[in-house]
Amino acid sequence: MEQHIYTKEELEAMKNVDIRTVDIDTLRDIRDVKVNTDLPKEERILDFIRQIGNPYCYRHGKYVVKISFTDTDVTLEQRMLSYLRSKC
Repeated sequence: MEQHIYTKEELEAMKNVDIRTVDIDTLRDIRDVKVNTDLPKEERILDFIRQIGNPYCYRHGKYVVKISFTDTDVTLEQRMLSYLRSKC
């Protein structure tokens, strides 16, 4: 299966979607995404993007979810642990 290679402009447009004005019917529901965990990491990422469409903005049921990424070596698990420690 041929993979679509996104341009910088396409990725920027996906990142800049406004959740206040996006048509929820154009977004894919993350609950429908089934990534084959037997694939190598790069192929899993491509498979996820192929299925979700926009990795920055998608649906979870009736909710619109928008995420962003920071260029850092800190993992999500480390951030969550730090957050939980700050609340205890």
